[in-house]
Amino acid sequence: MIDGRHLVGSFTGVALLAVVALPVAALVAWALARRRRGRGASPRWAWRKSLAEVGIVWGTVPSVWVIMLPGSHAGTVTGRVSLIPLRDLFSMPAVQIVGNLLAFALLGFLAPLRFAALASVPRILALAAGCSILVETAQYVLRLDRVSSVDDVLLNAAGAALAAWASRRWWRVPAADRSSPALVR
Repeated sequence: MIDGRHLVGSFTGVALLAVVALPVAALVAWALARRRRGRGASPRWAWRKSLAEVGIVWGTVPSVWVIMLPGSHAGTVTGRVSLIPLRDLFSMPAVQIVGNLLAFALLGFLAPLRFAALASVPRILALAAGCSILVETAQYVLRLDRVSSVDDVLLNAAGAALAAWASRRWWRVPAADRSSPALVR
């Protein structure tokens, strides 16, 4: 049986909460779309904007939550840092590599759909790298018994960039670029 501590303090519990929160997220997206339609937005734009906003939050918060889960000696050991690129990558378990690639993937996929200013892979790469650096710094400062690794930042940013690249077909194009016959991103 999963109690409250395990529900919020383990990967399994956070995954379960994310699944349980999915209908709530859908309801919030519906309410936002309805509100936007009531204010005169087209149905397509209202849904697109609402689903992107809710999806960014629903897809990113559980990942960050899991990343910020403390280790068994949190608070009693000093933070560990690995600043040499690709040093930890080859010793990481495959599940950790996949998890790092997926951590900011929905942010990378949906942010360009919602915000025209983010509609380029380099911008999403920079956004995800910045978010990942913030999370890794928080792990170190809060002494969570985790290794703050540059490889985690690289994998988080790469996952978001790959997701952004996969979503480029549906990106919002800035108004200044709409008149261009060929848009290279």
